Amino acid sequence: VCFGFFFFQAEDGIRDSVASRGLGDVYKRQVSTQSTWGYKKGEVKMTLRLRKTRKDRGNVTMGYGRVGKHRKHPGGRGNAGGMHHLRINMKKFHPGYFGKKGIRHFHLKRNQYFCPSVNLDKLWTLVSEQTFAKAKERATKEGDKAKAVLIDCTKAGFFKVLGKGVLPKIPIIVKAKIFSKSAEERIKAIGGACVLTAQS
Repeated sequence: VCFGFFFFQAEDGIRDSVASRGLGDVYKRQVSTQSTWGYKKGEVKMTLRLRKTRKDRGNVTMGYGRVGKHRKHPGGRGNAGGMHHLRINMKKFHPGYFGKKGIRHFHLKRNQYFCPSVNLDKLWTLVSEQTFAKAKERATKEGDKAKAVLIDCTKAGFFKVLGKGVLPKIPIIVKAKIFSKSAEERIKAIGGACVLTAQS
């Protein structure tokens, strides 16, 4: 007759002084070392008892259906399928996302197209308030014979003068690389002049 002895050796670290109701009970009473599992540092944890999963326990598919199933990336990762199964979405919300447009410009140098502009209503902000006050005083006394004030736009960092706004009736000489047609007309209408500077 052969007698075999079999005994169960519990895992290290799960014995404690309180009488156990089974292995599961002992594990429950251990302090969790991963209390912030699945959360980033500083992220607020949602109350577990309020989660959707609490009501879905016992349901095989957890509310995601048997046919479609809850898989990782059912439509593809990221922007996948923009020309295929997600074409309608791309056409509707991102028109012009695919394809090319325009003429190619090899070795494009942005500095050649650098042209900051200023409108007429901001011209007098390029000189000091004292200059404006003196010019206004002279214009009221002398009228059309008043000495014109020089406003150099290129020194202030503006290459082009545009015609938006109304100028006070004070004669001015404006220096810039380019003038729009309406800007030139309005400057000349108040007795001013447009002086072109060299375009480098």
